[in-house]
Amino acid sequence: MSAFIVKRLAKALFTIWFVLTLVFLLTRLTGDPTTWLLPDDASATVRAELRVSLGLDRPIVEQYTDYVSALFTGDMGKSYHYLRPVGELFAERAGPTLTLAAISFALAILFGVPIGIIAAVNRNSLLDRFTMGISIAGYTIPSFVFGILMIFLFSLQLRLLPSGGMSTPLHYIMPLLTLTVDSVANIARLTRSSMLDVLRQEYLDSARAKGAGERVVIYKHALRNALIPVVTVIGLHLGTMIGGTVVVETVFAFPGIGSLLVTAAQYRDFPVIQYGVMIVATTVILVNLLVDLSYGLLDPRIRDNF
Repeated sequence: MSAFIVKRLAKALFTIWFVLTLVFLLTRLTGDPTTWLLPDDASATVRAELRVSLGLDRPIVEQYTDYVSALFTGDMGKSYHYLRPVGELFAERAGPTLTLAAISFALAILFGVPIGIIAAVNRNSLLDRFTMGISIAGYTIPSFVFGILMIFLFSLQLRLLPSGGMSTPLHYIMPLLTLTVDSVANIARLTRSSMLDVLRQEYLDSARAKGAGERVVIYKHALRNALIPVVTVIGLHLGTMIGGTVVVETVFAFPGIGSLLVTAAQYRDFPVIQYGVMIVATTVILVNLLVDLSYGLLDPRIRDNF
């Protein structure tokens, strides 16, 4: 088990380094940030002075060395656009985004798994067709389209919910629904499919023959094995949700990390982009590591192979 953890940690660290290096190189290919930071009529002298002050006049190898050093010290420098320390900007925006992602993630599990179980147990019934039909609709509609439809219906037509901001709990309702619907649909569909596969196994017939009730068969024997592929999808969806906040926060003018990254991309704010990618990449990779470790808890056969 310890050898498996060490290998996975080494792989995770390499992946983080690769992603951050790739982002560093790609940001340098997007153009000169002074083009977006200064007026169009700014002189070449002013642009050159700004490049010097931002450290963009140095060879790219030196820039990369400073970039890697900053990762270890935690000092990611100042934002080109906001002229403030990057750490402060993310500290201000992290709360709303983490709240949005955490609640959405919890709702996706609380609703997705039970819906999938109910649909599987009532296979081919009206309830099964209805829940899966809703799930397919939720899965196929893009988040930004769903968000715009929510604004049109609940803000412009019914005037029940605010269309943007985050000053009251009501501001969280539509962003949460928009971010959660896709994950609930995916988790429900996979849970149903996995449960149906397990319910066909012969060992469940043996359990019934020994006198086990249907609830025991479903929730003790079937569900545990059915959850193994579901856990993988749940872990992946946490990463998807973090990425989805960029779209949701833009649609609803929600002042979180997602909207900060959108602004940073518009102004070629390299330090903000790099720090944001580091946070997202690290979170997704660590979640995937926890998913791998959870396999051993769900399936003793996998645990024995660690």
